[in-house]
Amino acid sequence: MIKRAASKLYNWVAVAIILGACVGHFFPIFAVKMQPFADGFISLIKMLIPPVILCSVVLGIAGSGSIKKAGRVGGKALLYFEVVSTLALVIGLVMANVFGPGRSFHADPSKLDPKLVAGYVAQAQHMTLSEHLLKMIPKTMFSAFTDGDILQVLLISVLLGFSVAAMGEKYKTPLIGFLENVSKMFFGVMHQILYLAPIGAGAAIAYTIGKFGLKSLVPMAQLIVLFYATCAVFIFVVLGLIARLAGFNIFKVVGYIKSELLLVLATSSSESALIPLMEKMENLGLSKSIVGLVIPTGYSFNLDGTNIYMTLASLFIAQALGIELTIGQQMAILVVAMITSKGAAGVTGSGFITLAATLAVVPGIPVAGMALILGIDKFMSEARAITNHIGNCIAAVVMASWEKELDWDRFHAVLDRKAKPISEVPVMVGE
Repeated sequence: MIKRAASKLYNWVAVAIILGACVGHFFPIFAVKMQPFADGFISLIKMLIPPVILCSVVLGIAGSGSIKKAGRVGGKALLYFEVVSTLALVIGLVMANVFGPGRSFHADPSKLDPKLVAGYVAQAQHMTLSEHLLKMIPKTMFSAFTDGDILQVLLISVLLGFSVAAMGEKYKTPLIGFLENVSKMFFGVMHQILYLAPIGAGAAIAYTIGKFGLKSLVPMAQLIVLFYATCAVFIFVVLGLIARLAGFNIFKVVGYIKSELLLVLATSSSESALIPLMEKMENLGLSKSIVGLVIPTGYSFNLDGTNIYMTLASLFIAQALGIELTIGQQMAILVVAMITSKGAAGVTGSGFITLAATLAVVPGIPVAGMALILGIDKFMSEARAITNHIGNCIAAVVMASWEKELDWDRFHAVLDRKAKPISEVPVMVGE
């Protein structure tokens, strides 16, 4: 029993999270020095994201059978993402209006220090609505991969995918075979990197608690609790209803990806579990083409947690500064957020930068007001990342169901543990 538990990666990650939290609380100075270990682990993961997305999307399009089918699946996925993302934005607005987490703050705008958020604002200044759309076009074919911009990588991957799909079988078959082998190679590298997951997860938690301290949560407890509650409502009510209509139980799916969720929780990065999630979705019975198309695209266009955060945080800042927003102004925030949220990276801090971009183009709320939530943003990024991750998992299953590319027998057998799931990366001890 003990040996079996010791071989499971998620058990080691869970232990590392607990130990990291203790180190961060009792030895904060030492814990802060552990940041390079956390950053290094995330960097190792991020270096694999662009090539894996390239292989997955190209194989997804080329292996779909026809350009028409690939276009249909892509169009349905984007429509689904837009509808669900908009629901997330609306839920954030509704919860902020109903519970008013910032109304008791009575913050003085003149006492806010804009220098605290100057760095985030500077990164968001180029995000005007037109420039944000143009941002997805890379300078060169290779710059997208060196810069790690997911939207740009997606654009190139989609173009190459349709190009390969249009080739004759004589040329297409060897290319697909080559890409499949390259993809397996990168997944193999990911398995090796995941041996370091407990170290990265423990270091990330230790740094967060050591840097900000548990006491920093107290003044903003109402906002934090409301945000986590809103994310939970979205996951288990909205996504739960979608899952029910599609014919599956969201609780079983969430349980199936628990190891990835632990990794996301510790690193505050949904990208850290992107590749393992794709592998698990294929094992669950989803076709390779659906997984390759939907999940990578969702990491740029289906950021439900980020959307909830943007509307909820925007209204919190306005309420805390005593600014009453009209329905029209709130709708403006919603519309702008629908655009600025697209392409936000799944890494820590991206939600804060996207919020700065949204507030910068919405008159009425001073961007300096972001200083009010700067100290607790890191603690809310975990919920953002987890919600994004679960949202993309559910989207993949729903799309596979719609396209009849889901092996339901395999799906239920794996979730009910009647079929052997994908192997966890073994963590061997005493050998």
